[in-house]
Amino acid sequence: MKITKYGHCCMYIEVDGVRVLTDPGNFENAGMGADPKIFRYLDAVIITHEHQDHFHLPSLSVVMANNREAKVYTTASVKALMAAEGRNAEVLEDGQTITVKNVPLTGVGKEHAEIYGDFNRPPTTGVLIANQFFYPGDAFTNPGVPVKILALPIAGPWMKIKEAIAYVLALKPQYAFPVHDGMLKTAAAQHKTLTAALTPAKIEFRPAELGVAMEFT
Repeated sequence: MKITKYGHCCMYIEVDGVRVLTDPGNFENAGMGADPKIFRYLDAVIITHEHQDHFHLPSLSVVMANNREAKVYTTASVKALMAAEGRNAEVLEDGQTITVKNVPLTGVGKEHAEIYGDFNRPPTTGVLIANQFFYPGDAFTNPGVPVKILALPIAGPWMKIKEAIAYVLALKPQYAFPVHDGMLKTAAAQHKTLTAALTPAKIEFRPAELGVAMEFT
């Protein structure tokens, strides 16, 4: 499996001939991603929830214009927002699995992590790809199955770094790398803390250089 992070929560995943893009958010904001025109040969696009740093219809429209055979999989609420703009999507929510060229994509989770009560807390569903790689979206959902590779949120108004550490230690993946960090000027301190916390647990933390593919075997 190859995973290339392009910013915040936008990732390009290649596994067994299938190419998946996650959360192409607002590419116009620094740190949120790359030029959406660069993405080609996609089979699927996953949108975990409706916040603009994950779902930005202008950028998604550019992605889909260059990948006309790809399908968008998302929550019912995002599907409704897309339908209102004349865009198609299919629902992938908690417990549902769709198969793309023999690669399973399984929805995991229902709720966005709490910011303050129910304020700005839309339905959120992460994705388990090929039974190996788990991206939880804006949540610390335990998928209840072994995870080899974890996309770990490390910053945001809904979390503390100690919660990220507790989460990854509970899941015990072989590898973890940071996401949801587009708002940080530098993540060096968080990376140092995570490396120190995860190394004794024999979890390999990879900082993830933007635009550079990481290979996992």
